[in-house]
Parts: sequence; C-alpha cells; structure tokens
Amino acid sequence: MKRRLFLKSLGVAGLSAFTPILPAKGIPTRTHPWIPGKFRLKMRSCRKPIPKGRDFHPVFKEVEWNTSETAIVICDMWSNHPCQMAARRVADMAPRMNAAISAARDHGAFIVHAPSGGVDLYDGTPYRRKMKEAPEVKSAIPIKGHWDCDLSRETDLPVETKLRVEGGVRGCDDPIPRPLPKFDRHEHPAIGIVGWDGISQSGQEMWNVFQREGIRNVILTGVHTNMCVLGRPFGIRMWSYLKMNVALCRDLTDALYDPRDPPFVSHTRGTQLIIEHIEKYWAPSFESQDLFQVIPRSNDPMH
Repeated sequence: MKRRLFLKSLGVAGLSAFTPILPAKGIPTRTHPWIPGKFRLKMRSCRKPIPKGRDFHPVFKEVEWNTSETAIVICDMWSNHPCQMAARRVADMAPRMNAAISAARDHGAFIVHAPSGGVDLYDGTPYRRKMKEAPEVKSAIPIKGHWDCDLSRETDLPVETKLRVEGGVRGCDDPIPRPLPKFDRHEHPAIGIVGWDGISQSGQEMWNVFQREGIRNVILTGVHTNMCVLGRPFGIRMWSYLKMNVALCRDLTDALYDPRDPPFVSHTRGTQLIIEHIEKYWAPSFESQDLFQVIPRSNDPMH
C-alpha cells in the first residue's frame, strides 16, 4: 500500500501540514525527497535609526523555515588562501561548519558547495553533474558575475580593504603578505561533500536547481563576508534581488580585513561590523546552533 493511502487508512489528519512548494509550470519535478521538518531560526536584524540618528538597534525575531525548502551555500571555504591568516581562520572554522551542515543535511536541507575557481576540480562527480544538468530557468533580473556595493540601498562598507594590495590580495592581515598564485582551491577537506549535495559557483545553476527543487530559503556561510559572501553571483545581494528568503549564518563566516586599515579595529570587530552592515541593509543573521535541531514533532509525518 502506498504511504499516503496507508496514512489515510489509519485516519491520520493533517496530511497537508507540510505542503511542498511545487515547481513552476514547465519545470521538471523535484529530484530530492520531500522531508517534513522546520528549522526555528532566531534571526537578528537592525531597524533604521530615528532621523538624524546614527545608531542602528538590533531586532530579534524567530522564523520557521521548512527544511526541504532551505539551501545552505558554502562560499569559498578553500583548502588554502593567498592570505595565510585567512587560511588559518578557515581551517579553524571548517570542522564547526561541517558539524552544522551535517545536522542540517540530515534534517533535509540542501547543501551547495561553492569553492569559486575550484569547481572544475570536481567535474565528473555526481555533485557537479546535478547542478549542470538542471534545465535553465529565466530569472526576473539577469544573474551576473559579481554584485558591487549598491549605494541606492546601502552605504559604503564599514571596513576599508582598497588602500593596499599586497601579495596579490587586499585586506590581508599577514604581517608580510606574499604571492601564492597556485593555491589549492579545493574545498577544505574537513567539510564533507556527500549525499544530495551539489557543487557550483554559478548563480544561474543554483537558481535553476532551486526552482526545480522548490527551494525558497537560502542561507549563506563561508568567506569572505565583505567580499564574496555579499557579491558573488550566488551571494546575499543576488538572492535578495531575486526575492528569495536569505540569511547569513553569522558564526560560520569571516571577513578579509587588516586592522592596519580603517577603521583600525581588531579583525574580529571588523567582521562584526560587516555582519551588522548586512543586517542593516540586506538580510538577517542567526547562529549555527539553530541548524542542529528542528521544531519538535515538525518532522513527524503523523503530526
């Protein structure tokens, strides 16, 4: 007996409590299994200041996102980086990120690995094929290569990274930045690529797959918050323009900022300033602990 008929035979109510978002007409149906369950994400954003005021005040709100309508994009968590301090911070973050995305994956979220410039290293894998083979879906606006600071919507970024370019990279806090032209662009080996995961650096490919799979919520993780996480064709600005629900996982990200540059604060505070900027103008943020569990019984088909 089919599962739905079996549940009906038991007199189970509430079969429509978890209703998938179906793909648009003409788009092939979802390839991933629909899994019931809801994340409860404790979002932090900022409300605008009073006229002539300078301070933004945090606002907290809990939202519920269906796990099977949620994608987590891992941005540029490379095995190495021209800035060795940045590479060290990625290495420190990678095991924590893997724990969070592993839990989210097991709850039904779709994981997309985006090691820009290293995607071709994964050609021939099922994770790469699934992203390339999805039929193209036209978007409301063109999905371009990079989205720069949009002064019609945001201010300049609160940290400076354009004063010096040393060792071929800007914003590097190495004491003496040195060129590293052929660094390893594989994703960091502490982050697993398994199961239903995908690999892509293309916003169009992700859009195609998200439309096919009924994805409406996008979580950004990875580096660097003030550059690629915001500006890549799969970054926060892009998903915001496309009217997706987008959020930043604030404890699984890092900025590329040198304390020798304005505003002359610690690297940690520089990252916090970028996160606050995103919360003000683009998207709320939350902490990865919210990905380790779902709302009790939301993942129960008989609930």
